[in-house]
Amino acid sequence: MNDLLTLPSYLDHPPEIAERITELRARPSVMCVDGLTREFRGSGAAPTVALSNVSFEVRQREFISVIGPSGCGKSTLIRILAGLDYPTGGEARLDGRAIRGPGADRGMVFQGYTLFPWLSVLGNVMFGLKMKGMTGRQAQRVARDWLERVSLGKFAEHYPSQLSGGMKQRVAIARALANEPRILLMDEPFGALDAQTRSAMQAHLLEICARVDVTVLFITHDLDEAVYLSDRIVVLGAHPGRVVEIIDVPVTRPRGPQQFLSGHFLATKKRLEELIHRPHGDGPAGDGEIAAA
Repeated sequence: MNDLLTLPSYLDHPPEIAERITELRARPSVMCVDGLTREFRGSGAAPTVALSNVSFEVRQREFISVIGPSGCGKSTLIRILAGLDYPTGGEARLDGRAIRGPGADRGMVFQGYTLFPWLSVLGNVMFGLKMKGMTGRQAQRVARDWLERVSLGKFAEHYPSQLSGGMKQRVAIARALANEPRILLMDEPFGALDAQTRSAMQAHLLEICARVDVTVLFITHDLDEAVYLSDRIVVLGAHPGRVVEIIDVPVTRPRGPQQFLSGHFLATKKRLEELIHRPHGDGPAGDGEIAAA
């Protein structure tokens, strides 16, 4: 089938894409992952290297996805960035400060909904605001504003058990963003959703990112999702997890479903498939294979 379809190179950036890439590269760095390594040691056994010398930057208002085969350390990476785990080498920095533990400067959205079942939708979004010392009236005003932004304003008094999976994730996103984090970390947030709901959630997320000053680091195993949402994609290889390529996505914004069939979209997905399915044991990318840093 691919033989019958001539695709452009994923490195071929149309003028409007090249201009956007140049603009993105000029933005200040929000998060820097610098030589990050994570080893797990067991009694009497050789250490297992989950991550090896992983380095990349996330720039202001950038949407960057991290993908890779099973066992490449995606979850370990995002746990370290969230401050829930620690590296054994290198470091991650947020606004130039080393990450040493959890903090309100990072919002986190997991695959599981992680909502408090005993709190209403409004109460869930207010929770972090009140923990930061915001008064009840002010917290309620901010929380209601965020629920309107994710199109859940009329469900403020509902409880999580009364919501669909996609609605629960929108509450989780609103709760994370209400605290105005410097970066939003998302660990396969749509992985448990059916295809139709997942597509709707991708559209919601793109809309939020277009309207809100937010920087996103997004973990996914779905190649279409990575291309559709991202400005750049960090591809990790497995055993150990290490960067094999960083790709500038050559797809124009705003994004829409029609782009799933565009030549540049398909070319980028094809390159991701080549990288993800390379045989185990292949080394890191050779000279010139890093598409963008």
